[in-house]
Amino acid sequence: MTQTHAPASASLLRHAGLPYFLIAFIARLPFAMMVVGVLTVVVSARGSLSLGGLTSAAVGLGTACFGPLLGAAADRFGQRRVLIALAIANSAMLVAFTLVVYGAAGDSLVLAAAVGIGATAPQVAPMSRSRLVAIINERMPEPQRARTTSGTMAYESAADETVFVFGPFLVGITASLIAPWAPLIGAAVLTLVFVGAFALHPSGRHVSAERDEDGRAPSTVSELFRPQVVVVVVGILGVGLFFGTTLTSLTSFMADRGAPEEAGLLYGVMGIGSAVLALGVAWLPARFALRARWLVFSGVLLLGSLLLSVVATPAGMAGVLAIMGIGIGPTLVTLYSLGAARSPLGRSATVMTMLGSGIIVGQSIGAAVTGEIAQRLGTPTALLLPAAAAAIVFVAGILNVSSRASH
Repeated sequence: MTQTHAPASASLLRHAGLPYFLIAFIARLPFAMMVVGVLTVVVSARGSLSLGGLTSAAVGLGTACFGPLLGAAADRFGQRRVLIALAIANSAMLVAFTLVVYGAAGDSLVLAAAVGIGATAPQVAPMSRSRLVAIINERMPEPQRARTTSGTMAYESAADETVFVFGPFLVGITASLIAPWAPLIGAAVLTLVFVGAFALHPSGRHVSAERDEDGRAPSTVSELFRPQVVVVVVGILGVGLFFGTTLTSLTSFMADRGAPEEAGLLYGVMGIGSAVLALGVAWLPARFALRARWLVFSGVLLLGSLLLSVVATPAGMAGVLAIMGIGIGPTLVTLYSLGAARSPLGRSATVMTMLGSGIIVGQSIGAAVTGEIAQRLGTPTALLLPAAAAAIVFVAGILNVSSRASH
């Protein structure tokens, strides 16, 4: 059990160390590569886009079902033991999946192996947030904690955005230069090396001082379902729906113009802008409360989403995506900051993995529904769905204010 007193002056970088941030950043890459890598190898080996989509969704299903349980295990037993086990198991599942896809196994086994990949996916991003928040709360002077937490969530969200833009790009490069199976084998190696290094980093020994000597939390499981926490989960589920509906409807938009492969480039306009604006949240004044940030930036997101239905050219689409990027990055930072502030005592990793799983679930549902609607009803109808997802985020922000649960 680690318990330390905050020094008179300190910085998170000094406490965690620069190598920590480098390792934690690279350790996120395999997760960003998995869904696209699975889709790529299934379509190549099995020749079925439909099976590829189902398999990608199966990865998300495994993550959504087991992510919060892995967070709870990390809270109970410490991150080190959980992450080491996951690094080994996930690397093995990635290799096993590749062998199954290229073998003679039926589609059901392919889907089961995909669920296994998602179920064993190391939750590096949520656990990094939990680890850093614990260090801030236990080792830094109280006057510095709020601003440092906001800056940390801004950095973490920007890192996620960067990785989820670069990850699919890396999959495309390695699949083109080597073979379709290369991204998954590469992800297996990265997982074993860098997730293992993340687990073995000295901060991995840190267990929240809020835990008892036997590892039990002073809070109950029921506290994870308080309205103050649930409204944040609903908000971040809406963000996941937004990601899934936007990328899929954008792909349909570009496919109508004969260039579906350029959808990722346009999507990157929003991703890059979102990452930059996410970092900028750290400089917002404290009087601009989190409840207000949620409403303001999700309002910008909703406005930009409504403009999608009137766009007729790729250039116009890029402009609208840039507007949406202004809203999505700060909204994501705000939601994670609220999640950190409202986590029941001793259950920070659980809440963070709940939020991370909410994004994955929303993204999977959004992509599946939007793909079906685009195929049946056409692109104009599909382009309405990002606005519906943004509306969920905005309405959750209104409920957050009305519940008087904001921080």
